[in-house]
Amino acid sequence: MELVEETPFRFRIEPHGAMRVPGVVFASRRLLPPKDDGSLTQVANVAALPGIVRASYAMPDMHWGYGFPIGGVAATDVRAGGVVSPGGVGFDISCGVRLLAADLDRSEFGHVAEKVLNGLSRATPRGAGRGAVWQLSRDGLEHLLAEGSRYAVERGWGVQRDLERCEDGGAVDDAEPGRVSARALDRGLGQVGSLGSGNHFLEVQAVDEIYDEGLAGAFGLRPGQVCVMIHCGSRGLGHQICTDHVRRMDESMADRGLSVPDRQLACAPVDSAEGRAYLGAMAAAANYARANRHVLGVAAGEVVREVTGRGLDLVYDISHNLAKIESHEVEGHRRTLCVHRKGATRALPPGHPELPPDLREAGQPVLIPGSMGTASHVLAGVAGGDAFHSTCHGAGRTQSRHQAVRTIDARRLRRELEHSGIVVRGSSARGLAEEAPTAYKDVDAVVAVAEGAGLCRRVARLVPLGVVKG
Repeated sequence: MELVEETPFRFRIEPHGAMRVPGVVFASRRLLPPKDDGSLTQVANVAALPGIVRASYAMPDMHWGYGFPIGGVAATDVRAGGVVSPGGVGFDISCGVRLLAADLDRSEFGHVAEKVLNGLSRATPRGAGRGAVWQLSRDGLEHLLAEGSRYAVERGWGVQRDLERCEDGGAVDDAEPGRVSARALDRGLGQVGSLGSGNHFLEVQAVDEIYDEGLAGAFGLRPGQVCVMIHCGSRGLGHQICTDHVRRMDESMADRGLSVPDRQLACAPVDSAEGRAYLGAMAAAANYARANRHVLGVAAGEVVREVTGRGLDLVYDISHNLAKIESHEVEGHRRTLCVHRKGATRALPPGHPELPPDLREAGQPVLIPGSMGTASHVLAGVAGGDAFHSTCHGAGRTQSRHQAVRTIDARRLRRELEHSGIVVRGSSARGLAEEAPTAYKDVDAVVAVAEGAGLCRRVARLVPLGVVKG
């Protein structure tokens, strides 16, 4: 398929075949996916969704995913038959990043690094199975699905300010726990406060470089400061919800006269029974994910305080796998849209009413983790950001996990990381190999493209001091 370079960092796929709108890819030539990756075809397939407006977008960290490319953004017009597609959210619903900052300098951390990482390793359940910081009853889990992090704070986990520095105030209001299957509830019951596996991590970092002192100060960051970044999502509960609703939508599409180029794009009109059921269950999974990161953050803060005498303050918490009902201007008119962001994060501009008062002038913090052993970035939303105020979510894979395991020597990787001063606490050699830096794009290059394309602006660069992996 032909890519036309419209401007630096922006490529276009002209509508063809079943496409209703063009495809827009934010990238440099270096970051464009190889032809055999399949993700550009997925961009075109997404452009065929009923009710889609403007374009099917892909971020600079894009790579092949389920239905949508990871790094894909698409919005459908709710009042014009627009659909919601679980493939546009993914299986790890509301997977996201939480950044906490300590009143501690990098120079002080070196003396206690091993002790802190040992404590974080013990306090952080991880891996594919059960294990949780917070053991909940079935009734408690249903409250958490309805109220998210707000329920955790109510039960003594964290403080009110944690909610003010979290997307949606810590909870999505339109959650419907009754839409969540018994199987999904069973899978989520013993996992509240756990990392999982794959690319999820808890990392101790240091602020290595500040690009905008004013914004960094507003976010609560300064040079040399020690931080903790947590990346995880809705665990088995979210995965089961996606599985359940993809199946239901696939079964109902023919009856509704809907067709898509790829069965993984199974969808239903937003205002249909199937669409409303999925959005209610998805929102419940989002609340689970918010509370999951929240509880892990509280547990990490207790470890840091016990070892160093300093606590952790939340900088921000944001998701990158979600569909949200939002109002945007399209062709001169305000429209109610279902905005899918899969492996993409919101980047709300300065002045946006959904931002907390202390961040409204700065714009929304955007958290972009790198691959293991590489830098992570803090950015901010900007006025006029394209793709419905969206940007990238990470570095983006260049190798599958299976490819990485076949080519990476985990023991050698661990030695290299520790030789560079990064304390590693991994639960398996395979998990380390899967997340080797060579399996990912260069996160600095990805962030440079996102900024160059006008999607966001850089605020700070963080480097790893220690990592806890599943």
